Order: sequence, then structure tokens, then C-alpha cells
Amino acid sequence: MRAAWYDRPGPARDVLELGHLPAPEPRRGEVLVQVRASGINPSDYKRRGAAQTGKNSYVRMVPHSDGAGVVVAVGEGVDPAWVGRSVWMWNAVNRYGYAAPEPREWGTAAEFVAIPLSFVSALPDGASFAVGACLGVPAFTAYAAVFADGPVEGKTILVQGGAGAVGELAVQFASLAGANVIATVSSDHKGERARDAGAHHIVNYRTSDVPDLARRVAPGGVDRIIEVDFAANIQSDAEMIKPYGTIASYSSTSDPEPALPYYALQYKGVSIRTLQVFTMPDALRSAAVKAITTGLERGELQPTIAASFSLDQIALAHEAAEGKPDGNIVLTV
Repeated sequence: MRAAWYDRPGPARDVLELGHLPAPEPRRGEVLVQVRASGINPSDYKRRGAAQTGKNSYVRMVPHSDGAGVVVAVGEGVDPAWVGRSVWMWNAVNRYGYAAPEPREWGTAAEFVAIPLSFVSALPDGASFAVGACLGVPAFTAYAAVFADGPVEGKTILVQGGAGAVGELAVQFASLAGANVIATVSSDHKGERARDAGAHHIVNYRTSDVPDLARRVAPGGVDRIIEVDFAANIQSDAEMIKPYGTIASYSSTSDPEPALPYYALQYKGVSIRTLQVFTMPDALRSAAVKAITTGLERGELQPTIAASFSLDQIALAHEAAEGKPDGNIVLTV
């Protein structure tokens, strides 16, 4: 089968290779998926660019955790009725908690992938493979950021980076659930995307004062903040959050070890929830799959796709993903 891989960390065009590898066979509890689309997330290009240590040293990596395609075979213990179904999948690479006899560094940047059925869901009619490839990391993260602490109907939620891959879906989830949504963006164009996703209030953080808008929308403070860069925004978050509100953070790119305004947070009794999509509890993930499926069936969950590349353009696709694109980057396989 055709596949892309890298054997060492480094820049995309220096280390990514394209060629042929033996097609995998599904083990017990697995399905074999013919991949039609492969999603690229920040975790994918950060993993490729970072030095590998420990058990992952020198392991050949077929990248990408997320994807979509058609089941063409099943392993022992899996209902044969899955064959022929269109599916979307997640954790193809980052299989925390999956006990394999050897490292399974085999993602969706290939014509076929064998993956546990527990990491697969049926793709509803009308949802494209490209959309399916954009669901795993972004949609699970967005769902957990919005709902991990309960219903949000009637609450005011501020989504930092409301036009990003996670932020856009968080806006959609929150607005559909009856929340009053504030979205921060970096341009007027992204503001329109966030508004189309369902945000009720838009603020360009490059040109306007975010806490000022938050005070006007929610004088007593916002109930929940969904945070894309904890270190960059924690000072203003501490100002905007209401007493006993929650800051749900899924990234701190600007500084992985941020300083906390402890007394400002403690005075309000603020809860800080960190999120990691690869280690989501089963109950939360199951609820997310149900919500994602419903959103797709109703046409309410719509991730934006900025660009699509073919498999042999994977280096260009990684570079595009690293360039902060206006939406998701997808490989067609």
C-alpha cells in the first residue's frame, strides 16, 4: 500500500517520505479501514518535529491520529456487518491505554489502517470523508471543553480563539446547547466564521479590549472560559471569570509552565480544568460520539476545511497546518 512516514524527527520536507509499506491486517477487536481522508492536528506536526525519546526512538511513524474511510475487513470478535460501512476514527497513533504487543505507530496517512473498533464510529449519511477526518482531536476537545462540567444552557461562555479548529466546534456545541457565547478572534474574517458557527458576541483581541466586552455582556463575570493559550490569557481570564466559574484549557502554547495569578483565582474560587483528548474517560468520549453523530446528522456540526492535499503532498500539507490556516488541513488518500 502507499503510505507516508518518517523515521526521525525534523522539518516536514526533510523527514517525510512517501512509498510503499506492507498493508496491515486487523487483529482481534480491530477493523481494517481503507482511508479516504486523513486529518492533520497540531499534535501530529509537533510529534513529527520533536525529538523522540524512550520507547519511541527510531520507530517508523506513519503519522496522523484522525481519519475517515470505509471498513474493508474485520478482526476476530468484530461483527462482519461493519464491512462496507463509512467511518471516522481517532487515536490511530496516540493509543494511550491500548495494550499492544509492540508500539503501534501507524496512523491514517496511508491507504489502510488497522484500528481497534473502540476508536471508530459510523459516519452519518451526508457527512463527507473530509469532514470525518476533522472530528477526532478537535471535536472531542471541543465537546469536553464545553460539557465536561455539566450542562451550559443559560450560561455565558467565552471561547478564546473562536475561529480555530477546536474553538469553532466549541462555539457550535455551546450555542446549540443554549449558551450565550462570546468568541475572541484575530480578524474580521475569522469573526464572521465564529458568528456563522453561532457566537452571539465577537471581539477582535488585536483591536479591542476583551475584558471590557465580557463585562458588558456578563457584568458578574462569564461562567466558563474555553482557553486555547492558557499562559497568554490567564491574567485576563482571571479578571473575566465569575466567582466559582471554570477555565477549561486545552493548550498553553506560549508557555507550557505558566505563572498563575493564584490569589486572583483563589479569591473567586475558580476551577481550572485541563483537557487531554487522548486520555478522555470512556463515559465522556461516548457522550461526545453521540453528540458529534447527532450534530452531523442534523447538519449542525460543520468544521471548516481550509485546504485539501493529496497524500504525495503531505510535506506541503504539514507546512500549511503549521502556518495557522483558516480551518482544518486534510489529506485525501
